[in-house]
Amino acid sequence: MQGAQKIEMASGTETFVGKDSPLYQDYDHLYQKIFQTQSIVVMVEGNEVKNAELMKAVDRLDHQLQSTEGVIETTSPASLIKTVNYQMTGRYVIPETDEEIESIIDQNPDVFSQIIPDDTHMLISVVMAGSASDTAQEDILHATEDAVSFAEFPPSYNIIVTGDPAFMVNMNTEMNSSMGLLLGLSGIFMVIVLFFVFRHVRWGLLPLPVVLLGIVYTFGAMGYIGIPLSMVSMAAFPVLIGVGIDYAIQFHNRLEEELHKNEDKGRAVVETIKNTGPAVLIALGMTGLGFVSLFTSSVPMIRDFGKLLLIGIVMCYLSSIFVGVVTVSLFDKYSEKNPLRKVAQRIKPAGIGKKEKPEKKRAGNSKEILLQKTTDLTIRYDIIVLGIAGLLCIGGLYADQSVAIQTDVETFVPQDMPALVDLQHMGDVMGGTEELNLIIKVEDTANPDVLKWMDQFSEHEVAGRDHIHSASSIVSLVKERNGGTIPDTSQEIEDIYAEIPEAQKERYMYGKNMLLLNFNIGNAVADIKITGIQELTNIVKQDMQWMPAPPGTTVTVTGNNVVFTEVITALTSGRVAMTFLGLALVLVGLYVIYRDWLKAIVPIIPMFIVIGWSGGVMYYLNIEYTPMTATLGALILGVGSEYAILMMERYFEEKDAGASPMEAIHMTSSKIGTAIIASGATTVFGFLALVASPFPMISNFGKVTVIDVLLALLATFVVFPPLIVLLDTWRDRRKGAATVEKETKKQIQGAEI
Repeated sequence: MQGAQKIEMASGTETFVGKDSPLYQDYDHLYQKIFQTQSIVVMVEGNEVKNAELMKAVDRLDHQLQSTEGVIETTSPASLIKTVNYQMTGRYVIPETDEEIESIIDQNPDVFSQIIPDDTHMLISVVMAGSASDTAQEDILHATEDAVSFAEFPPSYNIIVTGDPAFMVNMNTEMNSSMGLLLGLSGIFMVIVLFFVFRHVRWGLLPLPVVLLGIVYTFGAMGYIGIPLSMVSMAAFPVLIGVGIDYAIQFHNRLEEELHKNEDKGRAVVETIKNTGPAVLIALGMTGLGFVSLFTSSVPMIRDFGKLLLIGIVMCYLSSIFVGVVTVSLFDKYSEKNPLRKVAQRIKPAGIGKKEKPEKKRAGNSKEILLQKTTDLTIRYDIIVLGIAGLLCIGGLYADQSVAIQTDVETFVPQDMPALVDLQHMGDVMGGTEELNLIIKVEDTANPDVLKWMDQFSEHEVAGRDHIHSASSIVSLVKERNGGTIPDTSQEIEDIYAEIPEAQKERYMYGKNMLLLNFNIGNAVADIKITGIQELTNIVKQDMQWMPAPPGTTVTVTGNNVVFTEVITALTSGRVAMTFLGLALVLVGLYVIYRDWLKAIVPIIPMFIVIGWSGGVMYYLNIEYTPMTATLGALILGVGSEYAILMMERYFEEKDAGASPMEAIHMTSSKIGTAIIASGATTVFGFLALVASPFPMISNFGKVTVIDVLLALLATFVVFPPLIVLLDTWRDRRKGAATVEKETKKQIQGAEI
């Protein structure tokens, strides 16, 4: 609990790209910290916005916000009207009449067109640094909302506080609040399913608090080690509950089995730890190897996700083997000493108290019989079952290549969320505001050749590229003050720079060696998607090759869209490599542990089949890949390999005790199968709560996870039994044949002698 208090939230650029990567250096150091600004937009709409009473309210809003910590400046019609009025009359005030205000606005369309797009809408921009933290953005948003209420706008006008920072703050708030409710609902579902599915043991709800204790340990480790909590790492906790509860259930189930077989309670605990401890530990190790593949991602928050999963499964294992086993043994010990139980047994007529156990036994037997019949059926038609599973896997892997990748953040949230509705409404009024940003490093910012190249290149891109709508840079400000042309000497340009207000100049120029050129690309994320933005970025780079900048000048294309495109590509396109690397690591790990190719390959084949099935199901159900669902390949390995390894361990345990392959698989399916079903059902119902999320990204994550766990269970009970019996029987026959051949050779050699 103390360590959990040290956890920090992380959502900056460093969670998406490594600090040592050129992409991070260009975006964070050159663009975000020097040029980028973010704006909370106050949109005013009504019948007529060009009136004095409204402008005075806007002026009051300006005064309140300018003193707010973190606000760089405010840009509003009121401040611009005061500036123009000062130039005309020498008075820096809002004119008293509507006619004067309307005249100023109509006579200066270049100044007011962006913030008064029509007669019924007006925009006030509250500008903050691009590198402002999430906390700072939230504080400025609340300060803006308070300032709006104190500014006393006329009642006939509708005031909307929106913009990208407002949208992100509200999205995070809504997601966190809904996540808490969903996890609570998930816990209720788990309690219900444990009560019904795990009722063949005593204290069947105990695995849930045991795994929750492991989650608390994980939170503490996060704080002490310094793993930040990000958008993706938040998804680790429902995953850990689903994986970790299986450890608790396996120990609990085996201990109950041993307690019924052994009169010696201590011996029952020893047998449980001796047989189940190594099997679960091997499953944990292979699960961990599956998660190690996440470390190959170029996205830091995915690597943190992998670290968190590795730590979490270890903590859940420790909680299960120590707290879970000890608690069950203590409960068993004290239940026998319970005086109320002894009194009840004396009061009850003979035979009444004995009916309960046979009923439970029959309930358990019904599940065991069903699993045995399923096993018999799959083994009887082994070639058909394995053939169909393999064909569906191949088809799924092929279909997975056509599964769409969703990159638009606005589609991740409920479409009726007020913050999204407001942002889209502002976009309808203003048009798209997304940009490509070009950082231009020069020897002298007043070099006329550089400014002329920027002017020519901008005109060419705006005229020749459909999705580049306009360009803005220091060039526009220079031409505006020089009759529409660029001066021919550096001194003339320096003189013009001296006339430009610092606030305007700082947006496009940094010191003597850096300039910024912005290309407005409208609603590119929604219109041309991720591939379109990548293609547009590459086209701009190609255009710069045949229209090169002057000598001594370097140009870097960066900005939100470039970084976001690279991040989403890394999150989604790398999923296949991560998944197959995980499979390879698990295969090698199993061979190192067992030194037996059969034991190494048998758990891998069902998981490979499930990965193929999963891709086919996603394609068939039209579910898109998102930053959350892109990691599911590693999660399938984590959950599915555990089921297969536990089944395989029990199979060879029974076989080593003298059972034939058919007898061993029967015992395995009936004894450990019920525990695996309980674990899988608990995981399924836990994640089923996420499907009810109003956020499509979380809902799809829950939906796909539920499907994948069900597929892993299906593979465990349908694909695994015929596969292991077929391969193990084939190997036994080869060993037998080899032994007979060896004995025959010995006999022949003896006869010859």
